[in-house]
Amino acid sequence: MEKGKKLSTRSLIFVGMFAAVLAVLSQLSIPMPSGVPITLQTFAVALTAYVLGWKLGTAATVVYVLVGAVGVPVFANFSGGAGVLVGMTGGFIWGFIFMVLLCGLGLVQKNKILLVVLSAAGLAVCHLLGIFQFMAVMGMGFVPAAMAVSVPYLIKDVASVIAAYFVALAIRRALSAANLAYEL
Repeated sequence: MEKGKKLSTRSLIFVGMFAAVLAVLSQLSIPMPSGVPITLQTFAVALTAYVLGWKLGTAATVVYVLVGAVGVPVFANFSGGAGVLVGMTGGFIWGFIFMVLLCGLGLVQKNKILLVVLSAAGLAVCHLLGIFQFMAVMGMGFVPAAMAVSVPYLIKDVASVIAAYFVALAIRRALSAANLAYEL
């Protein structure tokens, strides 16, 4: 989107659609003893970044967070409200904004190494924010919190980010073939 250019109807539709994708994939959830469920949120966030890029992807993720903050049950296990954002899983939700931003920035660099580095950094920021908020809420140290809410999820989350990239390639090709592609 060029500076000064208004947001197009198509862009608004993509932002809304991907906010909805985030909400739907958040509901596919497996409860865990730590209280932080296994979900497809990481996949959804990376997919949003890789399809929409950093600007629209961040907008879609912020819309998702704001909709959840006002109480719409879009977070995992049909939860919503500001309490979730300050609760034990809230750090991950805040981390999604940074993750989509960094993954999207990696995509527009047109350099595979930067894409991998920025995607890994986005996932790391998301996990670190999740760990720190879990530590604060649960009164735990860094290592026990990381062992409870980050380490067991790392393989799944790395695989989710990789899978999201390849799914996004297919989606972007389909959008291009339908003449619905846009500049990142």
